[in-house]
Amino acid sequence: MGDKVDDTEHLVNKYFAYGFSQKDILAYLKFLHNKCISARTLKRILSRLKLYRRKNYSRFENVVNFLRQEITKSGQLQGYRWMHLRCIQNNLVVTQDIVRELLWLLDPEGVETRKRKRLRRRQYFNKGPNYLWHVDSYDKLKPFGICINGCIDGFSRHIIWLRAGITSSDPKVIGGYFLDGIKMIGGCPETLRCDMGTENTCIEKIQKSLHELFGIHML
Repeated sequence: MGDKVDDTEHLVNKYFAYGFSQKDILAYLKFLHNKCISARTLKRILSRLKLYRRKNYSRFENVVNFLRQEITKSGQLQGYRWMHLRCIQNNLVVTQDIVRELLWLLDPEGVETRKRKRLRRRQYFNKGPNYLWHVDSYDKLKPFGICINGCIDGFSRHIIWLRAGITSSDPKVIGGYFLDGIKMIGGCPETLRCDMGTENTCIEKIQKSLHELFGIHML
C-alpha cells in the first residue's frame, strides 16, 4: 500500500513540475497510469508535498535572469504563457502577470513583433546530412493515450521517425525508435539534440556507445 502511495506522489510531483493544472494531472493519472483519485485527494497530496503555485515565490532576480537567457534562445519567439510554463518547468514559482510585465521590460521589441504576428526568424546552421538529429515528443494527446515521438535530420529536414504509441516516457521505447532509425539510415548522427527528460537517457547511452565503438558518426 505504501509503495502505491509513494508512486502516486512521485507522479503528482512530476506532472506538477511539468506545469500541468490539477485537472490535467488527474487526467494523466487516470488514462496513463490507471490511478483514479479525487480532486480532494490530489489537493491533499499537493499539500503534503508542499507543492503550491501561489506560495514560496522565487526571488525576483532569479526570474529576471532566467527570462533573459530564454529571450536569447527560442524564447524570443514565444509569448508570456509559454515563458511562464518554462519558468515552472525550471522550478521557478512566479505568476503569469509578472512574466508578462517582465517581458514588456526585457524584450519590448519582441512583444510588439509577436503582437503584429511578425516573428523574427533565427538563423540555423548545420554542417551536413546526419550531423545533427533533433528528437522530441508531443505530449498534448497524452491524456487520450496517444504519445507521439519524432526525429528529424537538421540538414535535410528528412524525418527519421515519427511514431505514435502508448507511452513516450519509457527510455527503452525511445531507444527502440532510435535503433530502428539507425538501421533504416545505415548510420548514426554525429550529434543528438533533445531535452533533458529521463525518456532520453537510453538514446544518450546508445549514442555514446556507438561513438566509442566506431569513432565515427556513420556505421
